[in-house]
Amino acid sequence: MSSKSAVRSIAVVGAGPGGLYLAISLKLRDPSLDVVVHERNRPDDTFGWGVVFSDQTLANLKANDPETAAIIEAAFVHWDDIDIHIHGQTIRSGGHGFAGIGRQRLLTILQERARSLGVDLRFQSEVADIRALPADVIVAADGLNSRIRNDNPEVFGVDVDVRTNKYIWLGTKQSFDAFTFAFFETPHGWIWAHAYQFESGASTFIVECSEATWRGLGFDAMDQDQTCRAAEALFADWLGGHALMSNARHLRGSAWLNFPRVACSNWRDGKVVLLGDAAHTAHFSIGSGTKLAFEDAIRLAETLTEADDLEAGLAAYEAERRVEVLKLQSAARNSTEWFETVDRYVGLDPLQFTYSLLTRSQRVSHENLRLRDRSFLTGVERWFAANAGAPSTDNPPPPMFAPLKLRGLTLPNRVVVSPMCMYSAEDGLVSDFHLVHLGSRALGGAGLVFTEMTDVSADARITPGCAGMYRPEHRDAWARIVDFVHGQGSRIAIQLAHAGRRGSVERPWGPRADKPLADGWALVAPSPLPWSDEDQTPHEMTRADMDRVRDDFVRATRWADEAGFDMVELHCAHGYLLSSFLTPVSNHRSDAYGGSVENRLRYPLEVFAAMRAVWPEEKPMSVRISATDWVDEGLTPEDSVAIARAFAGAGCDLIDVSAGSTTPDAQPIYGRMFQTPFSDRIRNEAGVATMAVGNIYETDHVNSILAAGRADLCALARPHLADPNWSLRAAAELGWRGQMPPVQYLAGFGQLARNLEKQQQAGPV
Repeated sequence: MSSKSAVRSIAVVGAGPGGLYLAISLKLRDPSLDVVVHERNRPDDTFGWGVVFSDQTLANLKANDPETAAIIEAAFVHWDDIDIHIHGQTIRSGGHGFAGIGRQRLLTILQERARSLGVDLRFQSEVADIRALPADVIVAADGLNSRIRNDNPEVFGVDVDVRTNKYIWLGTKQSFDAFTFAFFETPHGWIWAHAYQFESGASTFIVECSEATWRGLGFDAMDQDQTCRAAEALFADWLGGHALMSNARHLRGSAWLNFPRVACSNWRDGKVVLLGDAAHTAHFSIGSGTKLAFEDAIRLAETLTEADDLEAGLAAYEAERRVEVLKLQSAARNSTEWFETVDRYVGLDPLQFTYSLLTRSQRVSHENLRLRDRSFLTGVERWFAANAGAPSTDNPPPPMFAPLKLRGLTLPNRVVVSPMCMYSAEDGLVSDFHLVHLGSRALGGAGLVFTEMTDVSADARITPGCAGMYRPEHRDAWARIVDFVHGQGSRIAIQLAHAGRRGSVERPWGPRADKPLADGWALVAPSPLPWSDEDQTPHEMTRADMDRVRDDFVRATRWADEAGFDMVELHCAHGYLLSSFLTPVSNHRSDAYGGSVENRLRYPLEVFAAMRAVWPEEKPMSVRISATDWVDEGLTPEDSVAIARAFAGAGCDLIDVSAGSTTPDAQPIYGRMFQTPFSDRIRNEAGVATMAVGNIYETDHVNSILAAGRADLCALARPHLADPNWSLRAAAELGWRGQMPPVQYLAGFGQLARNLEKQQQAGPV
């Protein structure tokens, strides 16, 4: 199979949409090919009801096969609107561009088109041994429960993640003029429907809930007919007297399922190639299963008919499609988790709940919603601004430019310069460098500027270059910076910390970057565990050590107030001293300060309470935590919710939610806004304001996070290193004139705003 001519026959196992569309695409490209499709069921057997296409999917079909696309399009039911029903309210958002078609109608169209092109369709054809099929290439398109894949899980590297929610795929003759989400609260928890019309007088009606709700409602003891009748009663307000129906008689019992997310590390085994759901699945809540299968089919058909080197071509097919699949599966995971944790969001205002639902997958952003439905988004922004205490106006600010009040402190906007170590102090003393560094970010429009990690004693530093607050001179140097930041209209917070076992190392540059100091200082930690094999072993803190360190934090807090800081943050993240108490990775104590979460919390809470006692009542305090250790047997997100609740109960006003960096063994899962889900969970489960941080770098990221209620502030580190004027640039980009630069910079800002407006009007080049 080293040339095009070597592939003359293709056997496709499975006559679902993916398998049929592959056969069509192959014949369109090379009519001489021998293409046989084997299907174990009859031609008119189908399970499920409707299939949803986006406008983009239809465009892909038109480019590949205009004739088939035209037939499919003629059978579509189109809609632009999404309706969300919750708490007796209906919120509608438009401009979403979807279409539905009955699954049976779609299959009939594809079958007829395939036959017209000369494809050999063999129904009720059970293939016992696929490798015995007389074909050069065999394509496994046998769906979610692929026998071909499941018979060889080790070969294909099959990974199946069975999700927690229960769902059932039903149909009804009720018509919906919008894609409908209907949420209903029962005595046993929330249950909801995903409903959409796929042909005149027929709609898909997927019912979903948690397993606890499912059992509480008795669905676990019902057959399919009983399930339909019970669901009819629950959703009577939306069904208009129409019945619910199941066409899943092939499934035993009630036909309720748990969705399996399927991923394969290898899509090929010799001449066998996986396609569609056999290779990967995406949760039904983003409606992309058929889309992925069609796009797989197009690319595989190109490979099988055009590749000079088949092996290289198939490798390229898998590599290319894997990227797109991973994107969709990532979005699907976000969507799945949103529905699995819907209890977290049902307390939101219905408008914010709707926004959260629409943006749940991260495929739809704030500005994308503006393009789809400007009126809806303006309503969200107006609601957000009103709740933030901004003046009422027809032109509300984007969420990032809405104020935030924490105790007696009002931030002018919600963009934060994240704490970033500069390693440029001398014996803890900050200098002109720090004045220019932090002052320029205030000039750049950030609502809140954080100092770098500022250590409460000389032996609390990470490196000799770390900033400090342990001598009166430190207080006075910081006061100069505070005054300048205030003069630019920004607010400033100090982050107080103790490095613990991560201390006494070289600055993170040069030939000995991060290596232990040759003549460093002794370290303390909750347990005598070095950060790494080459780092110094700290001694286990005694009660006297704890008292001394606590008092160091208290002194630094008093001086922070005297310096004029607006807020103080206690650093309990990233493996530093107090973080080391919180995580079982580094806290192996057997006394009252080790063991349970409550015990591991004890000392950090003591320190916080002592700081709170000397910090002015009208000024807020925050705590930075690592919400997970990213290792097995480490700190969990559940632990972090409990930790956040405890600090909030002690007078903390804001949880700064980071993650990881508590052990060199951490295995983070990176991506856009990758730590934001932890902020979301803590905010909406612990009921405390949060600050999101971690790979947030676009205005869309910030506005989407804030508007959805996933955080109250967004901290950006690297973007502010690259551009001190990030906030002003964002205002210019968004056309927001409520965030103005210093008068000295007005001309430059005005030109930037005009140029950006021209670029937007011109569109992509």
